[in-house]
Amino acid sequence: MSATTIITTDAVKDVKGDARIGPRAHLRHTGALIRRNLLWIRQDPESMFDAILMPIVFTLLFVYVFGGSIGQALGGGQDDYVQYVVPGMMAMMGMSMAMSVGTGFNTDFNSGVMDRFRSLPIGRGSVLFAKIAVELLRMLLATTIMLIVGVLVGFDITNWGGLLAAVALAALFGSALMWVFLTLGVVLKSAQSVQGLGFLVLMPLQFGSSIFAPTDSMPGWLQSFTDVNPLSSLADAARGLMVGGPVTHDLWVTVAWSVGLTAVMAPIAIHKFRTKT
Repeated sequence: MSATTIITTDAVKDVKGDARIGPRAHLRHTGALIRRNLLWIRQDPESMFDAILMPIVFTLLFVYVFGGSIGQALGGGQDDYVQYVVPGMMAMMGMSMAMSVGTGFNTDFNSGVMDRFRSLPIGRGSVLFAKIAVELLRMLLATTIMLIVGVLVGFDITNWGGLLAAVALAALFGSALMWVFLTLGVVLKSAQSVQGLGFLVLMPLQFGSSIFAPTDSMPGWLQSFTDVNPLSSLADAARGLMVGGPVTHDLWVTVAWSVGLTAVMAPIAIHKFRTKT
């Protein structure tokens, strides 16, 4: 057995636990994997269609199909609805990008890419952190496109500091959701299963919230659900930051959900990734 083979074998044994790899090595591994994922996107630009087209389609759809009627319910018209729905749709961007990271992760497993990564002397957590970092970049791109389209249809940005804070809050919550979908991507057998389960979760959370319409006219049982729905808190906090209104309560509720989901799901996702056979 050659010296190179011995060194490689020993290196693989030494990284069975992430605790044996220092923080600087973790960062180096994560950076290399982020670069790998970005190069893959460059080779497969069609993978960006959802991040580019979805914010355009949904913004135009809700503004021009529902803007008049819901705007009247808000006491104005379509212009008032634009100010209402654009901040709320930041929550939708995070949910949609979170689901895509789960399906992509599952596809990598089924294609054998993750088996290759797990055979390398790298930190296991760095693979997942790199995935989340790239998806956050895709989410920021989708949010930027949505805001540009929103401005074109009448959204008025008056508080740039509040806008940046709302984007950061949406990214924080979106990254927490990504840990949930990464776990699903590991434990479920196919990308179709991840996508199907994701839609079953996404649809009630998105439409049973204050993202697209006020909750005052909803039935009492549905209002009770929207009151505890974290997407309602995120949407309301984004509105308060961007167009004015109460912020503190919804802001801290969103942060609490984000920290709680990450604290619970990140260790589970990393453990499932290490032990998946």
